[in-house]
Amino acid sequence: MSSLTQSVAWQSLTTLAQSIKGQHMRDWFAADPTRAEAFSLSACGLYLDYSKNLVNRQVMDALFSLADERQLAAKRDAMFAGEVINHTEGRAVLHTALRNFSGQARHVDGQDVMPQVLATQAKMKAFTQAIHNGEHKGYTGKVIRHVVSIGIGGSFLGPKIMSEALKPFWQDKVKVHFVANVDGSHIQDVLKGLDAQETLVVMSSKSFTTQETLQNTLTARDWFLHSGAKQTDIAKHFVAVSSNVKAATEFGIAEENIFPMWDWVGGRYSLWSAIGLPIALQLGFENYLELLQGAYEMDCHFQNAPPEKNLPVIMAMLGVWYVNFFGAQSHVLLPYYHYLRGFPAYVQQLDMESNGKSVTVDGEWVDYATGPVIWGSEGTNGQHSFHQLIHQGQVMIPADFMLPLNVPNQDNTHHAMLASNCFGQTQALMQGKTYEQVLSELRAKGLDEESAKVLARHKTMPGNKPSNTLLFQQLDARTLGALVALYEHKVFVQGVIWGVNSFDQWGVELGKVLGNQILDKLQDREASLGFDASTNQLIEKFRRAQNGH
Repeated sequence: MSSLTQSVAWQSLTTLAQSIKGQHMRDWFAADPTRAEAFSLSACGLYLDYSKNLVNRQVMDALFSLADERQLAAKRDAMFAGEVINHTEGRAVLHTALRNFSGQARHVDGQDVMPQVLATQAKMKAFTQAIHNGEHKGYTGKVIRHVVSIGIGGSFLGPKIMSEALKPFWQDKVKVHFVANVDGSHIQDVLKGLDAQETLVVMSSKSFTTQETLQNTLTARDWFLHSGAKQTDIAKHFVAVSSNVKAATEFGIAEENIFPMWDWVGGRYSLWSAIGLPIALQLGFENYLELLQGAYEMDCHFQNAPPEKNLPVIMAMLGVWYVNFFGAQSHVLLPYYHYLRGFPAYVQQLDMESNGKSVTVDGEWVDYATGPVIWGSEGTNGQHSFHQLIHQGQVMIPADFMLPLNVPNQDNTHHAMLASNCFGQTQALMQGKTYEQVLSELRAKGLDEESAKVLARHKTMPGNKPSNTLLFQQLDARTLGALVALYEHKVFVQGVIWGVNSFDQWGVELGKVLGNQILDKLQDREASLGFDASTNQLIEKFRRAQNGH
């Protein structure tokens, strides 16, 4: 057994879980009218009601004891201090410096990185304003009307999903289009109908060699040149967010239009860096700063609030409770707001790429689960499909419900219906409906006793399904920044508990390496194959199809 599972707090939680499994939340609510208030709190514009969870104060105290045993506070402070906590890559993890409004220094390897950060933000601001006010024009003198943002992973998901979520705040100066898929259909669909003279391409790749991003950028360059532009015109229409200045300038990008990236910022945390340039172009730089401000406020809350009043700690420990003591294998995110519909996909990468690990930071194999499958979509749509499994399935699926209390151009009927569905679902998941209740209702409707007993089984809802509800006044940039940072810190806390490095992604790297090896064989159709029999067979089928066979 690992040191984690042998710990005093872990053993205590194991015993508590056995006791809790025999209890029902609806009985707790009936016995304690103050339960909702006792298990709710507010911070950074977010209100969390976690009262519909399979916990009592004793369980929460035991979860906080586990966090204390795992030295959460010290490891949190080490991250904010810029220490090398990504040990396998020898890097600090300091994305929080990108949204540091304290005026204080942030050090990596003894160097204050804040001057670089602030200079980059100033450069982003100046560039954004130059696009919006028409100062930066295309090679024929036309103003920029469209931006094509090319990236993948965090370089794509962050800018795209944050921009979508804040659609009511879009500036009408430009329209940003996002491309990630290396499938040529995607980039062709985006470029179709755009005027190259009015289009700016933002290429985001730290190395400037990311396969999918580079290929899409090359396709965009070919499209641009075939429109009548010259190689020298690329400087006015292509910018890069990259560390590889040499490759970017050789491509044709003006050096003043290359925005830096740093090793101490992981891809899934990069929206706070110049990777967020498309967000600033779509929303305006002031709204982009608000996004950073909201995240900074959550950073301060995470650093300073005690565990029992700390949103990321509470949500993280609840997740540990279900994954490790109830066998939950997935966690669903249900935003009841159309513009937030992409948020589950963002958290999916953040969480699963961070904690999907099987080895501890000390190099020991783990003997416990280290993270759930993250999934979800718009809440009301899900009610007519996958909610069925959450309500009556035999697997536990904890849920996070999210709802803004106010929305732009509010239609009170629509929004009241949205809220009623959100609250009704959390109530139904907690409360359920007993066999006796259903049977009584069927009898009252005149159904014969035998049929009523059979049908009652199908209509019984066990309830006792855990959920969190996150409310906020409205989804503006500052609130969204706080929400994203909340989940970032939740993932960090869980990584500390499980003892894994939440900041590398070797599983992702392996797929890239093997994919490049296979690409060589697909492009050189005469090359010998030395892969496994299945992969060789698949390559041969692809080759024959490309040859018209």
